[in-house]
Amino acid sequence: MALLRSRPWLSATLAVALMLFADGPAGAPALAQQLSAPSAPASAPEGILVLNQDRLFSTSLYGARVQRELETAGERLAAENRQIEAQLTEEELRLTEQRPQMDPAAFRVLAEEFDARVGEIRAAQEAKAQSLSDQADEARQRFFELSFPILLELVRERGAAVIMDNRAVLLSAESVDITSDALARVNAEIGDGGDAALLPLPDPSPPLPRPAPEASPPQTDP
Repeated sequence: MALLRSRPWLSATLAVALMLFADGPAGAPALAQQLSAPSAPASAPEGILVLNQDRLFSTSLYGARVQRELETAGERLAAENRQIEAQLTEEELRLTEQRPQMDPAAFRVLAEEFDARVGEIRAAQEAKAQSLSDQADEARQRFFELSFPILLELVRERGAAVIMDNRAVLLSAESVDITSDALARVNAEIGDGGDAALLPLPDPSPPLPRPAPEASPPQTDP
């Protein structure tokens, strides 16, 4: 959607997970200790798993629902923008038609007020678009927070020590990619996120521009 600015999707929670090692340095996050495998020999090589986090999110029931809600909200905002644009275009045309009948100073005041109001409306609509983008980011962040325990369980089961994002891996064996397994478990345990909206945006309330006042005909001396 053109109103939204694209940005790299990276969950801060998952970013931490990507750097967790069983024998992390002092001061590392406490979750690092959860990834250790006490039963493994101290000299055993540490295992690495690979995860395609973009595919995990986008193909999950949760991610698909976020995308649907995002598209619906985006279409609603686009329709609102078109309505406002039509109203402002009509008001501008009416103001232009009144110009020949108005005192230049009076017209300049009305024109400046109109321009200022257009700027305010544009800023308000851009803020709505930014809010929508932020809501989508937060929904994705929440998804990985919910998925984190599932990923930890997969790490333990595989006897691994770290999960790496697939974009950081040049070459890996297919067996170390846990995306499909993670997707199946995430869909089973998290589903589509429940009944509440994942993007809790308020109902639209388009700002209605004030119509330009009708120009009074110039006064003439009797």
